Amino acid sequence: MTTTPSSSLTLGWFSRVHRGQIIAIAVLGLLLGVIGLVFPGATLFTVAILFGSFLVATGIFRIMSAVIADELSTPLRWLSAVLGVLVVIAGIMCIADPFESLVVLAFVIGFGWIMDGVVDFVAGLRSATRPRWFGYVSGIVSIAAGVAMFVLPAAGVAALVLIGSVLLIVVSLTTLLMIPRRARPRTADSRTA
Repeated sequence: MTTTPSSSLTLGWFSRVHRGQIIAIAVLGLLLGVIGLVFPGATLFTVAILFGSFLVATGIFRIMSAVIADELSTPLRWLSAVLGVLVVIAGIMCIADPFESLVVLAFVIGFGWIMDGVVDFVAGLRSATRPRWFGYVSGIVSIAAGVAMFVLPAAGVAALVLIGSVLLIVVSLTTLLMIPRRARPRTADSRTA
């Protein structure tokens, strides 16, 4: 397949845009990682506000689904509407007291980790993972992390922000270092050599 000059110019433009997007995302990741390390309290506050806003939006969506969805039976409509109202109320409470919502978020994360650990451990027992010991170790670590989130929820969420910030910086730096260099345009002298 031959490429026309216009198609090669288009491909060159796409590769420059793609490269630019990767650089922009990596730089943004570096900035967010540094902000998370320097201002962990403000980062936790922002996470709490976003969590509350997510709950409000989810609740409104459930209420709208109860009103709009034709395929739902009347009991399911009422259930969806009531759940939507409860979720909106929970979201408003999270926004009103952001740091208290972090405790709720820690409990949700802890519960998820415990359930994930149980699944991993059972997978090890049933030989669903290879090697089996990996399922056991993964399950025990996940269950321990979940229990830690229940015992020390505020410290657990703060540790997640710090670890997440460090990982964001590391991933962003490696992304910047791994971006391929731009190809130098070939001159007439380099084509004949």
